[in-house]
Amino acid sequence: MVDNHHKNLATFIHLSTFTRFFIPFGNFLGPIVLWAANKDKSTFIDQHGKQAINFQISVLLYAIIIGTISVPFFIFKLFRGLDVIDFHGFHNFHINVGEPSPLLYIGGGLGALAVIAFIIELGLIVKASLTARDGEIYKYPLTINFLK
Repeated sequence: MVDNHHKNLATFIHLSTFTRFFIPFGNFLGPIVLWAANKDKSTFIDQHGKQAINFQISVLLYAIIIGTISVPFFIFKLFRGLDVIDFHGFHNFHINVGEPSPLLYIGGGLGALAVIAFIIELGLIVKASLTARDGEIYKYPLTINFLK
């Protein structure tokens, strides 16, 4: 049986990831600080702390992958038709908005995927915190277990 103090700590570990909206890298710092200070108190807190940290690292890794894939599509679209070797300024630089490119569709689709993934991430964090409040273990989907 997990007592209320441990349930509250596990809940705050998950909710501390929202500090990223106020503090840079707060989604890592909040859970790490709370987990490191309280991981020896119970295995329940230890498991939730590891899950929260693993999920945040996995989300960062997925965001880097999506960003790395999508950014070149936008760059290729913007600089299409620009002669890099004979570049004399921006007088020949133009963007033709009336002619969409498949590259722009792919890049835009990946950007939309990133927005949808962000919304799903927020929902999963709320679900994990509610599960921790109820005294149950929660495993985030698609999480790479860096901390075991």
